[in-house]
This record gives sequence, structure tokens and C-alpha cells, in this order.
Amino acid sequence: MGRLIVKALESNGHDVRIASTFRSWRKDSADDIQMDVRSEALEEAGRVAHAWETAGYRPDIFLTYHLYHKAPDWIGPALSDRFDLPYAIVEASRAPKRQTGNWAFGFAAADQALMRADAVAAIHNADLGCLKPVVSPERLQVLLPFLDAIPFQATAESTRPPASTPLRLLAVGMMRDGDKQRSFEVLAEALEKLTSLPWHLTLIGDGPAKDHILGLFPTGRTTWLGALPPDQLPGQYAAHDLLVWPAIREAFGLALLEAQASGTGVIAGATFGVPDIVRDGETGLLSPEGDAVAFAANLKRVIEDPVLADRLGTAARIHISDNHTLAAGADRLEALMQRALQNHAQGTSDR
Repeated sequence: MGRLIVKALESNGHDVRIASTFRSWRKDSADDIQMDVRSEALEEAGRVAHAWETAGYRPDIFLTYHLYHKAPDWIGPALSDRFDLPYAIVEASRAPKRQTGNWAFGFAAADQALMRADAVAAIHNADLGCLKPVVSPERLQVLLPFLDAIPFQATAESTRPPASTPLRLLAVGMMRDGDKQRSFEVLAEALEKLTSLPWHLTLIGDGPAKDHILGLFPTGRTTWLGALPPDQLPGQYAAHDLLVWPAIREAFGLALLEAQASGTGVIAGATFGVPDIVRDGETGLLSPEGDAVAFAANLKRVIEDPVLADRLGTAARIHISDNHTLAAGADRLEALMQRALQNHAQGTSDR
């Protein structure tokens, strides 16, 4: 998503420069570790500032992507204050339960950045409510996710076959412990309830939990392709009838956008931002997060009516073309940048 943001901004004629590759995320929440990260971040901010001053460079705006309690931003606010820059954040999220406890230090630091920002964009409506206590309405908006849809649309137009029996199912996800593994487990649990129906599953992904995940699915009805390079994904989406993904704790799911752009409907969990990009009953069928029974019921409905898969896919392709292309994302980003510039000029942030 970060690369897509850069691409969208550049498509509007902006000169985008990466200020730093510093990574504030740490697995450990201990205060002493977080304070060390803050010190390192401020040292990095000083290095960037020196480089800018030496080169006689001053940007028009500083943009930070994906701010939350595990990845606070100390660099953006420091540079914005030093150079009097508008400061914007895309994909900000806030979990109030982290205000106390192990991640309180990072939570407070992320809140300070949110209050300093001239414009803040949540990536979906589910995050909006948690941001409102610290971000005033004139600085807050939703910037729905987007993708470069052209490769997916072009492939689908030239190669997509109509849905057929057995229905061709596709799941795309990293095979690692935690929420991704749990998504595969819910999918396996749902498919186990549908063994009497005609379907075949293709899995794309790899990772440390691969052996456990592959062991969840029947070998005779499953094909594992491993991790594929991006240029091979459009063809895979177009060759399948449905993307199936329970989306446990998923912010929104880029694969759900890619599948729909390819004219592939989705069966997914209604998690966080998924309902913002998948129209339930129109481009896909959504079920409560983690509910394998409801997920299986939605999947059964389409397996028994392959024409429904084609209807979902056709609507999905139109939906992405109308709402989630790179051009649409560029327009939304432009509005965010203009909001940041205007708010900075009026001094509406909590600087």
C-alpha cells in the first residue's frame, strides 16, 4: 500500500522522496526499548534535517504511512516542526485498550503524532471512531484503499472463463503464525463442512507456518503454488471463480481488491475495512469474523449456483473500476494533501 501511495502521488505530478527508511516497529513493548527507539528516531530526524539543510531542500509536506501504537512516528513531527511543514498521516489506527498496559508508551507517542498532524486519514470506517477523540473533524477523513487495477482488468478481459463445476476457489495469504494462520484454519473448517460439494482450492503463499496450514486441507482437492511474483497474480485471479478468505483481524485485504479487479467475487469475513471494499450481496458474500459455519453457508450458496459466482465477479470488476483504481486513490490523496496544507496555514493542529 505504501508503494501504491507513492505511485498515486507521482501520477498527479508530485515529486515524492523517501525521507528515511528508519523502522520504529519493535516486537517488544518494554518502556526502555521504546525509549531507545525514540532516541534513535530523533537522531535519524536530525540526520535527515542536516541532509536537507546541506542540499537546500525543503519539502512542501511530510507524509507518514501506517501509524499505530507499535509503530509511532517521531521523525515526521520533529521534521515538520523544524521546517514548519504540513504533516499528514495515511492509515492511522488507534486501539484505546492500549492506552494502559504494555504498549502505553507507544500509544502515547502515536497520539502525540495524531494531535500534531494537519490531516489524518483512516483507511476504513472502522478506525474512524477510535481516532475521533484525538483528531478534530476538520483534520480527519477516510481514504479508502486502492490499487493499480490495470494489470488485473486486462488479464481478466482476455482470459477469464465462466464459472464451472467444480468451482475453482483461491486463497492468497502469507503462511505465518497468528491471524493469517487463523484465517486458513477457519477456511479449512468451513470447507470441511462442504466435502460433498464440487470444489477445488488453490493456495498461494508461503511462510514458516506452511506445513501446518497445508496439512489442514485435503491433498486431492488442493493445489499449493507457493509464493508467486506479482506479475503472475493477475492470471491466477482470472483463472478462479471465487477468492475465499476469512480475513481474521484484516485491515482490509489487498487480495480482496486484486480479486475484484480481476472480475472474481469473494467470500470473506466482515472484518474491519472489508465491508468498505466488498459490497455484501453484490460483489461478494460476507460473514461474521471467525464464523466458520456462516462462511461455509455463503460458500455453499455459490458452489450450488455457479452463475452467482459470475454475477458477483462482474459486479466486482465494475465496483473496483468505479471506486478503487489508482486514479481514484490519487484523487483522494490529493484532497488529503490540500486539507493538510489548508489546516497548516490556519494552525488547526495541536502544535
